[in-house]
Amino acid sequence: MKFGKNKIRCLQWLLALGIGLHTVSMGSAKPNVVFIFVDDLGWGDVGCYGNDFIDTPNIDRLAKDGMRFTDFYAAGAVCSPTRCAVQSGQNQARIGITAHIPGHWRPFERVINPQTTMALPLDIVTVAERMKAAGYTTGYVGKWHLGRGDKFGPGKQGYDFAAEINGPHLPGRFRATDPAIAKPVPDQFRTDYEAELCESFIRKNKDKPFFLMLSPYAVHIPLASKSELVEKYRKRAKERKRSLPHPVYAGLVEEVDDQVGRIVRALKVQGLTDDTMVVFTSDNGGLVKRYDYKEHADDMVSDLAPLKGEKGSLHEGGIRVPLIVKHPKSVQAGTTCSEPAISYDFYPTFVEAGGGSLPENQTIDGLSLLPLLSNPKAKLNRKAIHWHYPHYHHDRPASAIRERDWKFIEYLDGTGDVELYHISEDLGEKKNLAAERKGKVADLKKKLFSWRQDVLARIPIPNPSYDPKRANQWWSRRSGKPIDSDSRKRFPQSEKDL
Repeated sequence: MKFGKNKIRCLQWLLALGIGLHTVSMGSAKPNVVFIFVDDLGWGDVGCYGNDFIDTPNIDRLAKDGMRFTDFYAAGAVCSPTRCAVQSGQNQARIGITAHIPGHWRPFERVINPQTTMALPLDIVTVAERMKAAGYTTGYVGKWHLGRGDKFGPGKQGYDFAAEINGPHLPGRFRATDPAIAKPVPDQFRTDYEAELCESFIRKNKDKPFFLMLSPYAVHIPLASKSELVEKYRKRAKERKRSLPHPVYAGLVEEVDDQVGRIVRALKVQGLTDDTMVVFTSDNGGLVKRYDYKEHADDMVSDLAPLKGEKGSLHEGGIRVPLIVKHPKSVQAGTTCSEPAISYDFYPTFVEAGGGSLPENQTIDGLSLLPLLSNPKAKLNRKAIHWHYPHYHHDRPASAIRERDWKFIEYLDGTGDVELYHISEDLGEKKNLAAERKGKVADLKKKLFSWRQDVLARIPIPNPSYDPKRANQWWSRRSGKPIDSDSRKRFPQSEKDL
């Protein structure tokens, strides 16, 4: 096909215009990134995901101004594995952080669980290190749970500014990279303190690109919230004649919502709204009951319906979580994306958005979400996503795979149990199709086995000390003694013996 000079010039102009539009859509400068990574927040615990009990106006506004993902997954069913995936860009099974550190222990169960790796190795190139290499100032506020802070904390893993706070209450176990970082004042709420640190970081770094990760301990147990919020939800529960969510839990979710509002306002005050990507998600699914070590419900926390399961399970309730992304220069307001994605996708997303490069000698399992942010109907070039949780928690040791509409769970406790769901039509995982779709079971089981071999996933082994009568006993890895459930308080609850 031949073109005249005018047509060629016209074509060149259109191509240039297209490139220019793309540049404007991603921003002419590096976008700031604020990553809000909530602990234990369930998929349906906020208004824009269908919750009609808890007030979350700031999170809902974030979704209205950005993109809401319907099929986003945490990489792990508990915290440390997902945190590992976010920092490394890898499925955590490659590193061996498959349980929360140090993990639970049931010494008389049918199988012996593999010991989890106790810290994120320092030779892993973290997302913060790649963002620094791309010219970003990096900040971290909140819970880390990837190894001792003095040796493996965020300050050792690429974060210039790091205020690591372990434990639900202040002062907790506090470590900071700079002695000038303001310490909490007496009786200050942790959510308020974390928000103040984020506001300060934004003010001090407003003139240069920054990557800030907020990782609140909320909404993790032990539950504790502001008295006025607890009373508000007690009154609302009484008026609506409902028992869930627990009023203290509802108040804590609203505290997180207030954190989001304060961060968004801080960006607006500094004139950074258009130049900042704000990402909101959770590290694993929600909690239905406060965990009791005698296998009965002690305190009911929330209701994850229509999802099955909860934190510690590879059913949807344990791994499907909210994801909201707001960035006026690249995300159309009020959009929804149903493409399945997972936590280790954040690493390449942030690095690509910041104009950086991925590490050359480190496997990156994640895929950039930028194509979805510009076009919510786009598809990622990925065949399947995988989970590996070979531990006892709110369920039995298992691995899982989701391949488009199908989800397959294989239990690793020696029972041979499997489950198959057509997840796009059966969100609640109510009908196990394993018996009637044996061909699909064989196919996905083979693929899951091959994936576990590829990542060198650690597998449970038969337990020579198996005792059915004592199988449900929980023991402390730190003390080497059984956990006395009756001595543990209801609200709040201490986790010092885990």
